[in-house]
Amino acid sequence: MLQTIKILVCDDHAIVRIGLKSLIAGNPDMQLVGEATNGEEAVVMARKLKPDVIIMDLLMPRKDGVAAITEIKKKNLEARILVFTSFSDDKNVFPSLKAGANGYLLKDSSPEDLIQAIKDVCQGKSSLHPVIVQKVLQELHQPSDLPIPDEALSEREAEVLKYVARGMSNQEIARTLKIKEGTVRIHVGNILNKLQLANRTQAALYALRKGFAQLEAGN
Repeated sequence: MLQTIKILVCDDHAIVRIGLKSLIAGNPDMQLVGEATNGEEAVVMARKLKPDVIIMDLLMPRKDGVAAITEIKKKNLEARILVFTSFSDDKNVFPSLKAGANGYLLKDSSPEDLIQAIKDVCQGKSSLHPVIVQKVLQELHQPSDLPIPDEALSEREAEVLKYVARGMSNQEIARTLKIKEGTVRIHVGNILNKLQLANRTQAALYALRKGFAQLEAGN
């Protein structure tokens, strides 16, 4: 039996929330557990409800989507967040991804694409609208300003970095590599230190640019 995906919807427009609620209700393997109408509510409800996937609008009152993503990720690195917005400009896309969003879908997407994106993000995969994929690919091909590590990654650290870039949690990486979760945590810490990076999101972007992992686009 498939596990039900618990979803928190964060959007200040009632018509969007109603549409998402109807779409989720039509899928037996999904459950709407909460609705936030502004960024502050999104942060509080994410902490309280611990949903499997958070669908996040970007332009909201009291706290915008990027700020909400940042705060949610600060409290829970494993939170899975799918941005669902009308904006595809660079000033929204890259701050969202750098803040830790696992997916970025535009509101002109089909219901089928949204359902698939929710499932992908829940599984720890990246899910990006085709327009966003092109933007990210263009950014990845720009001259790199990434730091040069003082010390090379070990073979195991490079392997862990590849899975971090795929959005996998420490627990999932441990299960895949058949090692202890605590060992994965140590490897991730060593990776961040060696690469002079602040968090897992920066590590994932580094991995994509350096070829440790490939960008996975949503359908």
